[in-house]
Amino acid sequence: MDLESYCGCVGAELTGWKAKLGRVVDELDHIATGDKTKVAPQVNELHMIMEEFDDRINRLRTHCSTQFAPEKIEVEGKFSGTSPDTKGVRDNVSPADFGG
Repeated sequence: MDLESYCGCVGAELTGWKAKLGRVVDELDHIATGDKTKVAPQVNELHMIMEEFDDRINRLRTHCSTQFAPEKIEVEGKFSGTSPDTKGVRDNVSPADFGG
């Protein structure tokens, strides 16, 4: 696989992940105001991650780098920072908030 194809595939994968994350964020943006305050910091962080996805996707479209290690570490660091808080989010948000 040539570099351009690789970058296209990575861009497509990031676009897919951004769409999945966007659906979650959209659901969280539409929960009741009282419940929203419980998860506001996590939702704000998810919005920032979505902006990072946009930046990465645009960079892949315009400039395909062969050195992805620094970006990978940075993106993984952003997600690893949210992981410990997800249990707290589950405890504060009811499945009914998402139609479940």
